[in-house]
Amino acid sequence: MRFGLHAGYWAGGPPAGMAQAVTWADGAGLDSVWTAESYGSDAFTPLAWWGAGTSRIRLATGIAQMSARTPTATAMAAMTLDHLSGGRFALGIGASGPQVVEGWYGAPYAKPLARTREYIAIVRDVLAREAPVTAPGPHYPLPIAGEVSGAVGQGKPLKANIHPLRADLPILLAAQGPKNTSLAAEIADGWLPAFLSPATDAQARELLAAGFAKRAAGTRDVSQFEVAASVPLAVAESVEAAVDLLRPHLALYAGGMGSSSHNFHREAMARLGFAEELQEVAAHYAAGDKARAAAAVPSELVREIALVGTPSDIAAQLRRWEETCVTTLVLQTDPRALPALAGVLTGS
Repeated sequence: MRFGLHAGYWAGGPPAGMAQAVTWADGAGLDSVWTAESYGSDAFTPLAWWGAGTSRIRLATGIAQMSARTPTATAMAAMTLDHLSGGRFALGIGASGPQVVEGWYGAPYAKPLARTREYIAIVRDVLAREAPVTAPGPHYPLPIAGEVSGAVGQGKPLKANIHPLRADLPILLAAQGPKNTSLAAEIADGWLPAFLSPATDAQARELLAAGFAKRAAGTRDVSQFEVAASVPLAVAESVEAAVDLLRPHLALYAGGMGSSSHNFHREAMARLGFAEELQEVAAHYAAGDKARAAAAVPSELVREIALVGTPSDIAAQLRRWEETCVTTLVLQTDPRALPALAGVLTGS
């Protein structure tokens, strides 16, 4: 099992110590660094900035939001970063949620699975560069028809004017729901789960197997399929002290992300058997009491989906993950904590 560093997104500014952590991870032999975006910092620019000082670590978006860019714009960014990094880029994308898509990007959220199919198909056509890119739609028609309101009817099919460094640049799909998870196995080169637990490994493998059974002929062999799971990590003098450090993080995702009717993060955690407790977390968060929301996050939930405690505690907890379908553990942590885990992560 490989290890990655999750650089995430930020609010006030770049996370303290992240640039140094990326350099450390590159030298220490970690597999990858992953970025994200919500409605502030973007996912591509930090990889170009921090990645310029690295030589071997993979650079990946985890995730770039589909609604932030057209499929062709995403393919352009992916090809550019792949060239600049010498073939070290991986494209992780996801549909995000209705609150962000409709509130920030001003686009409809309906039919996320159908949109994802179209989106990935267009990105692959751009990367293949076998012919000018056309797509029937309905979500991403290329070229746009002249009868569409505002269109002048002069669009023509185009082919990327650069040759991609790799036509088979890996595309990974972020998914939390069952249908989207199977879709990742069917059409993508990897799955980006969040709030996964070793206890649900059997269910995850079933969903992936259902998608693998539908894969089209000629696609990348499933033995190369990557499961890069984002896992929160906190280092402290004890397991419980580390659990307390992560409670606000989980409260934010359970109560502060999504809308009252659509919170995919809370739904993913609820499937672990904590639905009632998470409703309480969400209620406190909605009332503006973030402290009570964090306190209501069950310790058992944190232990199931995170790595917590001393370096020795974390080394012991990793044994459960090594038996799962996960191929890469992407660690969400204070980047300044990484050197203390050097022996655990590098086997030294």
